[in-house]
Amino acid sequence: MYDLVIIGGGPAGCAAGVYAARKLLRTTLITETFGGQSEVSADIENWIGTPHISGTQLAKDLETHVRTYAGSVVDIKTGVRAVSVIAHGGHYAVHLDDQSIVEAKTILVASGGSRRKLTVPGAELFDQKGLTYCASCDGPLFSGQDVAVVGGGNAGFETAAQLLAYTKSVTLLQTGDMYAADPVTVEKVLAHPNMRGITNAETLEITGTKFVTGLRYKDKKNGMEHTLPVTGVFVEIGLVPSTDYIAPLIDVDQYKRVIVDQRTMRTSMAGIWAAGDCTNGLYHQNNIAAGDAVKALEDIYVYLKAS
Repeated sequence: MYDLVIIGGGPAGCAAGVYAARKLLRTTLITETFGGQSEVSADIENWIGTPHISGTQLAKDLETHVRTYAGSVVDIKTGVRAVSVIAHGGHYAVHLDDQSIVEAKTILVASGGSRRKLTVPGAELFDQKGLTYCASCDGPLFSGQDVAVVGGGNAGFETAAQLLAYTKSVTLLQTGDMYAADPVTVEKVLAHPNMRGITNAETLEITGTKFVTGLRYKDKKNGMEHTLPVTGVFVEIGLVPSTDYIAPLIDVDQYKRVIVDQRTMRTSMAGIWAAGDCTNGLYHQNNIAAGDAVKALEDIYVYLKAS
């Protein structure tokens, strides 16, 4: 019987693993791979304490940090994923896809999610060659360039606002006739002189040679096709949280993100916490995920040892 099961090997899961080891909580960390969503980023400039790091190196560093402190306290299971969690009166049984079961008094859900992918021609070909799903990771690489944002929700407009700080221009494409973002946010971002928004725009293709050179779209009202001459495409069409295995036990929102108390990261079920991109937090970034996990571990320790 473990004190804690951590599900996930991204910044949240790894931060939790390090803190669990230092607090001598008997723990197992379960993850398919280490690194999280940023593993595919060519250059990350906002990981605090490290001016530049590739996503691949970040993943290696996260794993190394956990393993350095794990010792005999934290067991690490890689190449597996949780498929269900069952409550057993005071503890939990986590069922894995290799048919094994891990039992623990508490659980930290840090399984993150995946960006909803753009599926038009060229999107896969130019992924990380001008097309990206993380403005905070990759945005500065496009300084002084013309770029496009696909997605008219809050995430799309927040991405556009970030990009306006250093790009030459930003064009945002919304598939419907109205933006899904908050009206105040829409008004403020569209007021920038280097910003343009296009509604009723159906993205058809990402074009380029070795790297992105354009985005082709159709005006859904008149059927006319246009090409934007851009060197960067930032996709913000939603995040798919990895929570199916835990959702039957705890409260989730309409997007299946785990609802948490932001002070403690507790969920609706006693003994279960969540941190990172799988939660309903307002902002999702590597540093925030790590911080939320540390917050959760502090509360888990009190729950197990001092309550």
